[in-house]
Amino acid sequence: MIADDLTAKIRAGELAPGTMLPPQKILSARYGVTLATLRQALQKLEDDGLVSQEPGRGTFVASPRLMYRLDSLRGLAEDLRAQGQEVTTLILGQELRRPPAAIAAHLQVPATRRVLRLERVRLLSGRPAVHQLSWAPGRPGLPLDDLDYSGASLYAVFAAHGIVVHRASEALRPALLDEATAAHLHQPPGQPVFVSERVTYGLDDRPILFDRATILGSVMEIRTERAATGISMQWTRQDS
Repeated sequence: MIADDLTAKIRAGELAPGTMLPPQKILSARYGVTLATLRQALQKLEDDGLVSQEPGRGTFVASPRLMYRLDSLRGLAEDLRAQGQEVTTLILGQELRRPPAAIAAHLQVPATRRVLRLERVRLLSGRPAVHQLSWAPGRPGLPLDDLDYSGASLYAVFAAHGIVVHRASEALRPALLDEATAAHLHQPPGQPVFVSERVTYGLDDRPILFDRATILGSVMEIRTERAATGISMQWTRQDS
């Protein structure tokens, strides 16, 4: 009853995003339930992405989850800006480095070849939301490590230097936030996240980019449009 009532008020706009709910003691008295029962209801609302419980501050109505679209070939920042979001980029590392063997295989380059390694955090309205680690081989005469990636997507920067995006293959899976990435996103480890691994190909059908994005599940949902001749999705079982 409690979760249903609060859900209806949030969805109807009676409780706007950012609104702080009354303290738990007041809410439990208002609904005539114990604190334990109230906390179970608030946890359900948080699991549904409708509220955010912040220790020491209170419970707040959450902003609607953003969409990570699977039916367009755009960079993540471009998708978010198209939804009216303020996206800024924090560059954590930008250098030429030999890639791990698995990344070299994705890029179809020798493991001894140095390629661009670009590590970034995407901030939405100033709050860390996405961690991205990208690897790109570039092309002769183009020093990728000297380019400015702080204000535009990799796709846009590449296009401005003659590297045209043709298609991409992407795998998306749920995961738990690891300690290293959690520190960059200012979140405790173990939170649910989406992990996207995307290989992007140029006009010659050779890989031009491998990108691994860790997306906080609390701020984004996956959305796609399906049609008989449109996007093709495959679901595969993960071996444990």
